[in-house]
Amino acid sequence: MLRLAGARLLDERDLSEVLAVLAADPVASCMVAARVEVAGLDPWRLGGEVWAYDHRSLRGGRVDALCFAGPNLIPLRGNTTALRSFADRARRRGRMCSSLVGPAEQVLGLWEELAPDWGPAREVRADQPLMALGGSPSIPLDPLVRPVRPDELDRYLPAAIAMFIEEVGVDPCAEDGGASYRARVAELIAGGRAFARFEGGDVVFKAEIGAMSAKVGQIQGVWVRPDRRGNGIGAAGTAAVAERLVRGLGRTASLYVNSYNDVAKAAYRKIGFSQVGQYATVLF
Repeated sequence: MLRLAGARLLDERDLSEVLAVLAADPVASCMVAARVEVAGLDPWRLGGEVWAYDHRSLRGGRVDALCFAGPNLIPLRGNTTALRSFADRARRRGRMCSSLVGPAEQVLGLWEELAPDWGPAREVRADQPLMALGGSPSIPLDPLVRPVRPDELDRYLPAAIAMFIEEVGVDPCAEDGGASYRARVAELIAGGRAFARFEGGDVVFKAEIGAMSAKVGQIQGVWVRPDRRGNGIGAAGTAAVAERLVRGLGRTASLYVNSYNDVAKAAYRKIGFSQVGQYATVLF
């Protein structure tokens, strides 16, 4: 067993316990569960580490807190003491993530510990309603929204880049000419998880299933071309993606949205999404 400042690095022997913790809140834990269910807890295959904080010095103690450390730092459970232990481990490891994201109480508590060393953040989004839909949408679906084909990558990519800049505030092509982002988008398309409505060869609506566990699919990157906004394309398109998740793939559809985005929140409620939790994101 490896320990550092109270945080325990988990391995395959802890898999059943971790899966039980993730299953307790499948919507909030979707991003981590999607990885763990496929790759287990081996850091090499997982693309990150899973840390726990428990009350015993021996393996087998009850896991009271859980944190994923990879491209994003995602604290899923934990009180102040546990979050402090995660912060200690994260400081020693060095910042390797582009954001902190997850349940708001844990993210903001962890950021309070890390801010003196990792701050200032580029942006803190402290209130992001986490929403879910377990049945068919309440509005008509857009019949023109469909999975993007691999040969449509070059037509889809400009819309994905525009969405990223608008939502995250940085250009995903800035550091490596966009090679990494292009590869990520291509991966989503190849997996049948990128959706769009094309008009005249151009994307007017797009959305993706960014993470998909055995129970939940998380919709991300919802975008409507600026000149087509305000006429219901976004709601009908998102409803089509949600229907694919719920009826086609047997998952609960989920997403999270910035609290100040009243238009998006109203659209998601109209579709049938309801708030089931609160997320927060710290962007670097």
